[in-house]
Amino acid sequence: MPTTRITADPQVCVGSGMCALTAPDLFDQSDKDGTVLVLQPLPADARIGDAEEAVRGCPSGALRLAEGSAE
Repeated sequence: MPTTRITADPQVCVGSGMCALTAPDLFDQSDKDGTVLVLQPLPADARIGDAEEAVRGCPSGALRLAEGSAE
């Protein structure tokens, strides 16, 4: 079954927190260095729009959405 997967590159993340502000149920920030943490790598279909908005709003381009398998 195809699904949308959220991936994040903490090496690219600048810790702006825009993702966590946009979709706090999908993203958080590390207490250690402030970089992105993906809380739900396979978001529910109803949350895809928020994930897309977070990807668009990421100033460093650290976030990606990809279609793939749930496995």
